[in-house]
Amino acid sequence: MLGGSDVGGILDRGLGGRAAGAMIENAIGCIGVPLGVAANFAINGCDTIVPMAVEEPSVVAAASNAARMARAGGGFRADADPPLGAAQVELLDPSPGAAAAIEAARDEILALANATQKELVLLGGGARDVVVRRDVGGPHRLVVHLLVDCRDAMGANMLNTMAEAVATRLAEIAGARPGLRILTNLADTRLARASCRVPITELARRGFDGASVAAGVAAASRFAEADSYRAATHNKGIFNGIDALLLACGNDWRAVEAGGHAYAAKDGAYRPLSAWTVEGDHLGGRIEMPMAVGIVGGATAVHPVARLCLDILGVETGSELAMVAVSVGLATNLAALAALASEGIQQGHMRLHGRRAT
Repeated sequence: MLGGSDVGGILDRGLGGRAAGAMIENAIGCIGVPLGVAANFAINGCDTIVPMAVEEPSVVAAASNAARMARAGGGFRADADPPLGAAQVELLDPSPGAAAAIEAARDEILALANATQKELVLLGGGARDVVVRRDVGGPHRLVVHLLVDCRDAMGANMLNTMAEAVATRLAEIAGARPGLRILTNLADTRLARASCRVPITELARRGFDGASVAAGVAAASRFAEADSYRAATHNKGIFNGIDALLLACGNDWRAVEAGGHAYAAKDGAYRPLSAWTVEGDHLGGRIEMPMAVGIVGGATAVHPVARLCLDILGVETGSELAMVAVSVGLATNLAALAALASEGIQQGHMRLHGRRAT
């Protein structure tokens, strides 16, 4: 809950010089990014105010407008997988039978990993499984994935710590040389999904009826499925919302972007992360993507504005933040496609740009 007399002061001051110096090296100051809130979001039946930190005009307004349209159809429905992150250990020149030997030592490896994260284990998380990938790039390389329940953290530091803790033992078991030991940002064990059904009447705008806009959005979605060049910009519209939310909440938006783009290309061609179809008198949208986010650790622990934004959002788990993120991404995607299907992207966007000169 928001409270206390210093809320305005926190927003005015942002991050102080001492805190900035503790967060990064060679700090010389801070750069301000406008912080706004998007309204009208209903996610899983709950009204949600969404904080967004972004320098680009129209993103907050677009998210709010799309959320209003989706609200008329019941809002966004979202869910998220358990927060399983993956740490990778590369093993080079393994002996014959190395994969089977590692699988047989699963319990030993999990115990070794969990010994490094006792607090996480007490909270109900910890290493859950060991997955061996054979012949990655050729028979000279095995890659072991250590699957870890990160609870309410994004989990990068704990994943990297665990990977380093088990690498030597894995190499001994495999008769191999240890290579890289680090998490993967392609968090395909940690997916989040959202969907919405927008009444076609809600899509009407000056000079364009709802049916023509809905048809245009669906056509733009099919274009993105067919063409990677279009898909790249289609997905950028999704990340307009996701990045702004995650930056406001002190999360690693770069990691989420990397995972999202990798997931978009998982079948060999770069595809859109969302899809839109006309379903009778509604426009239906859906999105699925990796979403490794958290509400504890990292910048969320030290940045006062990030903590305040999490309070505004009202989420109590990392999974709830993931569900909000994909809902916001679907909203900004809808807003961009609806504009493209009607008056074009520039009319409202450039009107807001023009305010900078006044």
